[in-house]
Amino acid sequence: MPDRWAIETQGLTKRFGGRIAVNGIDLAVPAGSVFGFLGPNGSGKTTTIRLLLGLASANSGDVRVLGRKMPAALASVLSDVGALVEGPGFYPFLTGADNLRRLDSADPLAPSETRKQRIHEALDQVGLSHAAKKKVRAYSLGMKQRLGLANALLRPRRLLVLDEPTNGLDPQGTREVRGLIRSLAAGGTTVFVSSHLLAEVEQMCTHVGVMSVGRLVAQGPLEELRSAGQSRVRVLTPDVDRAKNVLTRLGLVPQPWDGPSLAADAVLATGLDGREPETVVAALVADGVRVRGFSVESASLEDRFLSLTGEGFDVAG
Repeated sequence: MPDRWAIETQGLTKRFGGRIAVNGIDLAVPAGSVFGFLGPNGSGKTTTIRLLLGLASANSGDVRVLGRKMPAALASVLSDVGALVEGPGFYPFLTGADNLRRLDSADPLAPSETRKQRIHEALDQVGLSHAAKKKVRAYSLGMKQRLGLANALLRPRRLLVLDEPTNGLDPQGTREVRGLIRSLAAGGTTVFVSSHLLAEVEQMCTHVGVMSVGRLVAQGPLEELRSAGQSRVRVLTPDVDRAKNVLTRLGLVPQPWDGPSLAADAVLATGLDGREPETVVAALVADGVRVRGFSVESASLEDRFLSLTGEGFDVAG
């Protein structure tokens, strides 16, 4: 029976002097998921990734990757793990293909007889076939990021750990990487994605974990995490004061509308408090409110993130 968790930690803690960077986190990444790992600057996100990959040692706690205890099983586990962490590093005077050839040659488990074909396929997967013979010094940031992904894909992996995989990519490149991640997950690869792009996480991730000040404050399926947030009602009407009175009487909480000037006659209210939308509309109309539009909006991932951390989303840590 395959392991349920691709990554599992218990009480994982890392200190730097008197500062606790990672504070007793219990992380559980389901096998086969696309797991978005989010957190504000300095939340301990990158430190956690380094602990998972054996690039740093924990002060306490347990780590299991692909069902095996780390760092004891590091040598055998890493052959099944592809990683792009803290930006790719390449020799600028070598071509993209030559850089991959050098990296693949350094892997004792990489079969040399298939090296040329695997490099070709990895470059094709990330859309760099046209630049295979171009020196990396001429690559853009986005192209270097793609090359880092190609390196992670040189051999079949059970787990990919990607730190900001769409950094520096244009919208088309971002869509392509998103599609690539989805296809890898569909093939059974678990993808652990650290990202500050909330819209991207919402479009490609199945599960999410949120870090704040070294603690894991939430994790679980994306939809479950979003549904835990507060939904909102939006009413479009010229009768703003009257609408506010009706919503207040129904137990809803009217809020200021901060939309564009053309929609300045909208009223925002938190939640439906168990009521059907049509009953709210009927109450508004019955009180003479001219309803031009009505919608119920689920909480976005950004709303949920702000409620969990109390911070804006500027992730570099």
